[in-house]
Amino acid sequence: MRLSHARSVIGLFVVLACTAVVLAQGTKPPGKDSLYNGNRLKPDPTPGGPAPSHDITGSWAGNLTPDRGVIPPLTPLGEKLFALNKPETEVGTGHSNDPMNTCDPLGLPRNTVFETRGIAFGTMGPDRLVVLHQYQRIWRYVWMDGKHMLPTKFDVPGGVPSRYYGYSIGHWDNDNTLVINTVGVSDMTWLDKAGHPHSVDAKIEERFTRPDHNHLQMVVNVDDPKVFTKPFVLSKNDYRWIPDQEAEEQMCVPSEMINYMKTISDPAFGVRNGDPTK
Repeated sequence: MRLSHARSVIGLFVVLACTAVVLAQGTKPPGKDSLYNGNRLKPDPTPGGPAPSHDITGSWAGNLTPDRGVIPPLTPLGEKLFALNKPETEVGTGHSNDPMNTCDPLGLPRNTVFETRGIAFGTMGPDRLVVLHQYQRIWRYVWMDGKHMLPTKFDVPGGVPSRYYGYSIGHWDNDNTLVINTVGVSDMTWLDKAGHPHSVDAKIEERFTRPDHNHLQMVVNVDDPKVFTKPFVLSKNDYRWIPDQEAEEQMCVPSEMINYMKTISDPAFGVRNGDPTK
């Protein structure tokens, strides 16, 4: 009993220590520490002036625990796909097939709704917006010229290949609301940490509303009739303008993750299930 308890305590300590290493420099929120209170942004009604028209460029700090939507019932295909996914919360890290555990790309919309502590927007010429995701330092194009059309067929003859971050076009719904529509996201990615799947035909909508200079509101919607019985809101989050426009480097390092999986996750899983020899 004492040996089992000691191994459990040591295992938990090492897991916590290695988790900090695997996430690399992901322990400090971007910008000013005073923006945060635990996992939530501190209340701050200061508007900082009116929101500029058609402009959300710059770096933003977000709540680390966004508001999750209610997942609707799955279709028969959705249930079949969902059963193949083994999230860490259900089977433990060592037995999970979560793509994140091997530093595979999170893709869209998971990167938008998972590591939400930082996001940034920029422009590339007059026709494109660039979205920069802090986790894995990912950037993606959003065409804003009104000329580009979203493809309709993926991974089939006559179509285009699916991609981790799909194909995106955007438009301004009003002076302060940017709408980004994305299709063709690879079905190798998950929607969330729980392992909810999606098809390559899923339609992802991101809405970013800037009510004033210092605040940004995000809503992510999913419409995937092949997998879910109805469209739904996947996640909502609030962002705050970062005064110094600094952002951290938050990386998933494959070599460190491989070492973690080999030396920590499997033994820890065995201890948690009463068999310290595993």
